[in-house]
Amino acid sequence: MSNYWLFIIIVIYLASLFGIAFLAEKNAKSKWVNNSIVYTLSLGVYCTAWTYYGSIGIAANSGISFLPIYLGPVIAAPLWIVVLRKIIRISKQHKISSIADFLSLRYGNNRFLGALVTLICLLGIVPYISLQLKAVSETFQILSDDTSYVSTSVYDDSTFYIALLLAIFATFFGTQTTDASEKRKGIVMSVAIESVLKLVFFLCVGFYVTYILFDGTEDIYTRMVERSNFSVLISINGFENGFIWLYTILLSFFAIFLLPRQFQVSVVENVREKHLKNAIWMFPLYLLLFNVFVIFVAWAGNLNIGIEEQAEYYALLLPLKNGNTTLAVLVFLGGLSAVISMVVVSTLALSVMVSNNLVIPYGFLDRFIQSHPERNAKYIKNIRRISIFSIIIIAYAFYVNFSYELSLYSIGLIAFVIIAQLAPSFFIGLFWNRGSSKGTIIGITAGFLVTFYTLILPFLIEAFTGSNDFAQNGFVPIEALKPHALFGIDFLSPPTHAFFWSMLVNGSCYLLFSLLYKGNYRERNYAEMFVDSRNYSDLQDGALVWKGEAYVAEIKNVLNKFLGQARTERALSLFFRKYNLASDTQMADARLINFSEKLLTGSIGSASAKILISSVVKEEEVSLVEVLKILEESKETIARNKLLRDKSEELTQLTSKLKEANSELIEKDKQKDEFLDTVAHELKTPITGIRAATELLMDDSDEMPVELRTQFLKNMMQDSDRLSRLIHSILDFEKLSKGRAQLSLKKHNIRETIQRAIQNLEHIASRRHITIIHSNNSDVFAQYDEDRILQVLTNLISNAIKFCKPEQGEIVVDYKYEKGLLEVSVKDNGKGIPNQDIPFIFDKFYQSKNQNIIKPEGSGLGLAISKTIVENHNGKIWVKNNEKNGVTFGFQLPFK
Repeated sequence: MSNYWLFIIIVIYLASLFGIAFLAEKNAKSKWVNNSIVYTLSLGVYCTAWTYYGSIGIAANSGISFLPIYLGPVIAAPLWIVVLRKIIRISKQHKISSIADFLSLRYGNNRFLGALVTLICLLGIVPYISLQLKAVSETFQILSDDTSYVSTSVYDDSTFYIALLLAIFATFFGTQTTDASEKRKGIVMSVAIESVLKLVFFLCVGFYVTYILFDGTEDIYTRMVERSNFSVLISINGFENGFIWLYTILLSFFAIFLLPRQFQVSVVENVREKHLKNAIWMFPLYLLLFNVFVIFVAWAGNLNIGIEEQAEYYALLLPLKNGNTTLAVLVFLGGLSAVISMVVVSTLALSVMVSNNLVIPYGFLDRFIQSHPERNAKYIKNIRRISIFSIIIIAYAFYVNFSYELSLYSIGLIAFVIIAQLAPSFFIGLFWNRGSSKGTIIGITAGFLVTFYTLILPFLIEAFTGSNDFAQNGFVPIEALKPHALFGIDFLSPPTHAFFWSMLVNGSCYLLFSLLYKGNYRERNYAEMFVDSRNYSDLQDGALVWKGEAYVAEIKNVLNKFLGQARTERALSLFFRKYNLASDTQMADARLINFSEKLLTGSIGSASAKILISSVVKEEEVSLVEVLKILEESKETIARNKLLRDKSEELTQLTSKLKEANSELIEKDKQKDEFLDTVAHELKTPITGIRAATELLMDDSDEMPVELRTQFLKNMMQDSDRLSRLIHSILDFEKLSKGRAQLSLKKHNIRETIQRAIQNLEHIASRRHITIIHSNNSDVFAQYDEDRILQVLTNLISNAIKFCKPEQGEIVVDYKYEKGLLEVSVKDNGKGIPNQDIPFIFDKFYQSKNQNIIKPEGSGLGLAISKTIVENHNGKIWVKNNEKNGVTFGFQLPFK
């Protein structure tokens, strides 16, 4: 393919990514941009040209040895829910924008430590970026069939222009705001799209090679078995290589946390913590899919091409050799996607680190203090833009001069070993509060020097001289100081060997010097915040150890220089409102100092923020004893506040329950008053009748006709009976409700019991011309107290008679066995019950307030007595309105 057409395709592809990034920035709040899938796919920036091409090269020449570099992240993923969540929370709380800021803050905003971490990252990542440019250059030449051509100047090198386009892309979308902690939705979305494309294109070529060029995996395996070195390709190859696997897994485990691009996408660009729940299984799945066809494409390349030096590009060469140019272009674009995402995110992360930890704290702070906010914002953006272009140009220079000497895989491992020097202070510092800045600086420096001697220096000398004498012998002919066989350990690969010794020295120095040199009060304060994950938010707000004198006005002036007046006023207004402080407060406390440093951290880094705030406050040294005392008091205060909150919640709940109980008592008392009024009225009526009849008989007994006297005596008898029934009902209810009534449980036929109840009430129903229907002839026996159940049936049927219209009334009594229960129902066609009365219809003392003007007879105890009787039988009583008219009462009894 013509290199002009290929370059046009590249430009169109990059333009498409520009468009995607632009749309994502424009719709930054859309659910299509802010979701766990986009977040997980952005983590795919881990899969660079090394993954796309280098893994195949390793698989072709060394077999399954390509796997450890992916096993580390897979092992790390489940720990994200604990470790990465903690890192994200701390970073959001403090507006952290890079791993250099994170480590600098952990160790007391140490400026030198931030600069050291930045230098380590630059030394590790710039060669790694050059590796990506090398992959683009070589695949470009292969696809354009111009492998013999070597550019004589920068101007005719296509790789230079591709690097320039990537720099423009990173600059445009990465420096729109001075606050580096703000989310860059455009870049994240474009990286996510690229992750999809490189995976799809890689799977396409894997399927093509495995199932089109060959007859499937079995065919490739069968042919490879015949090779003499096949057993080497499918095994770990002994105990020594097992160590190499172990260290490589650990190396990649560290890399998934510590690589600047991984920290950028997983921590800085994280929108919601809950995205981790999906990422912990989706990201390992992504890596698994990426590696499904690696071994088969590598073996197919060995069978079909067999050139060891070209093994890294088998995925591109196999389609080209078989005339499938379209697929080859797709493979190239997939590799280009891997390069673009890595270069853009890495340069963005490094530019922020260079700006916030090198240039600003060591050269521009005085100028910033003297300038206006608009000019300061311009300075910050320009520093980052220049940093992006500088990093890519240096990487390009490294590519031109050195990258020809090493493979993709080896350069990647060198980068991993260098970045791994941050691991002891990073991971141990999250869980051990004694780690100090001195221990960290000495540990990282010592570890890097070991790496430089055992790995970087041998590579540089061999690249310049073409000789490996130094790697074999070192500076002096001492057996124990050989760079690749330090102290006699000669069975490890150079990267693994360097990793082992550097981690041993680094970790030992970190622990030893942290124990020997305790950190100052700032270090101990931030250590407590980082380590105590349960109380970190409270500690950050209220337990910053600081003693001195500071004025709000002076701090406000510093903030205005970088944030502008409007943003500063808004931020301070929110702060004063949060802590209930007067808006005209003049003296600043520890909380405001901490808050102000956080505001500046996103723009200029934690170290520079500390320097600027310190320049306008008179800070006094705090002894370690005071630090521990303040932190302990803070913890006790937090514990007391938590206890008070818990007690307050308990009291609130108790108060609520007391209010409910009081309301219930008032209601019950009100109902009882109504009941007593009703009972008094009911008792008074027969008593009055008896008294009146008695007086008439006494006054006119001689002159009164016999018939009239007989009638008065009958009335007195009826009133006496009514009075007796009423008193009996009251006493009966009290006895039942208090459990003093004993049930006589015997086996009875419910049909006969119902018939008996109907017979007792039939004469009352017939007087009102109301029909009682009982047509069920089934004999159903159950254990119950017949007198009590007869009382329930009498109450329910008589209640139905009262509310049925004369001449039209119809009452249906029925029973059935259902789900281990005997259910009896009394259904009428009366006027029904108002819905608002149904929940209270069985309450004692209750009578409906929506009855007719002429109240039915009764004291309101019949249904309450019925409910108590049924419940004493371990049963349940209920009521419901019928669909058309009337009501149905029913009760259920246990049935065996």
